[in-house]
Amino acid sequence: MRMVDLIEKKRDGHQLTKAEIRYAVEGYTKGEIPDYQMSALAMAIFFQDMSTEERAELTMAMVESGDQIDLSSIEGIKVDKHSTGGVGDKTTIALAPLVAALGVPVAKMSGRGLGHTGGTIDKLEAIPGFSVELETSQFLKLVNQNKLSVVGQTGNLTPADKKLYALRDVTATVNSIPLIASSIMSKKIASGADAIVLDVKTGSGAFMKEFDQAKELAEAMVAIGKSLGRNTMAVISDMNQPLGRTVGNALEIREAIEMLRGEGPADLVELCLTLGSHMVYLADRADSVEEAREKLVEVIANGQAIETLKTFIEAQGGDPAVVDDPTRLPQAQLKIPVKAEQDGKVAAIVADKIGTAAMLLGAGRATKESTIDLAVGIELEKKIGDDVKRGETIATLHANQQDVDEVVAMVRQAYSISEGESNRPPLIYEEIH
Repeated sequence: MRMVDLIEKKRDGHQLTKAEIRYAVEGYTKGEIPDYQMSALAMAIFFQDMSTEERAELTMAMVESGDQIDLSSIEGIKVDKHSTGGVGDKTTIALAPLVAALGVPVAKMSGRGLGHTGGTIDKLEAIPGFSVELETSQFLKLVNQNKLSVVGQTGNLTPADKKLYALRDVTATVNSIPLIASSIMSKKIASGADAIVLDVKTGSGAFMKEFDQAKELAEAMVAIGKSLGRNTMAVISDMNQPLGRTVGNALEIREAIEMLRGEGPADLVELCLTLGSHMVYLADRADSVEEAREKLVEVIANGQAIETLKTFIEAQGGDPAVVDDPTRLPQAQLKIPVKAEQDGKVAAIVADKIGTAAMLLGAGRATKESTIDLAVGIELEKKIGDDVKRGETIATLHANQQDVDEVVAMVRQAYSISEGESNRPPLIYEEIH
């Protein structure tokens, strides 16, 4: 078998066989196939697409290029949730204890963030003492014991994907549905879940800015999951403005606590209930999605969800007192208001700009070597559809630096305030089963 023949075959629009895909992935991972040939194949895939069978084979080839997490010792159906990412997306931190409170085992491996805020792992480290580095045996034990553990990605998961992604990043082949879908799903399959719920974002703060693109990606990932024997569904949700009211690590932990107390912002509550009801249903903990939702509402109301959060934090070395007293989380020295310059209604918030502004405060990493300030971030006092008076605070910066003029200007630019009517965008656009 020769790589040049595979490139030519895909260039001409033909379907690659399982053996050919394995040959390319294994050879590239081992360093036997050079970058220039793999980038040529990626570009051929970019233009010629892949069938569902090819996408599934590519996913499994990447899964089998490294370690796979064995969750078989955990009792029950393990359901994982993946978000394609956005601004202020603290869903996992609220959602994991919420579904665990109903006995759904959540064994989650999360990554660190590169961009506007930290990833889930960085955010959890805002809790004093919280450890994201656990031995595999301890990780599995905690899930069996408490139905929940979240740790940093360990071992050699999907090395082929890491290598191929780095290549795609510099060869203009990132924006390819089969390559994105197989990249995401390879990590989910390697992490060992039985069922997968996907939160695919669309809008100004999402990777997939157009709904049609987001839907195509969601359908591709669901098809891959199903063809590989994982019960998979996707929710397409809005990212035309940040999720909730906070962007920043400790701030987002505080908001997740509020949500589990039943005091969270409406959009975060709704998204957690929507995703959570599907997780509970796929885990066979309810006879319907509707019944699952009722059960989730109940564990928020009766305090079981917040108690599960406390148990989770304490089990991983964190200070559970932050749940009752969020001032124990890192606090920024300064709170700087950003004022509206005109009357009207908030017509739009460019989520990406809010994310970049938070990063400039130190809430995220500009490079992998950057250090995150866990205390800083942005609190949105006004969201789309809200009335605003000139001089009223539209956002508050939580900062540890005096010089924030650039950040204030960026937050103002992110807000569009108009005199006409302003419609709030829908939160959930579609569900893909």
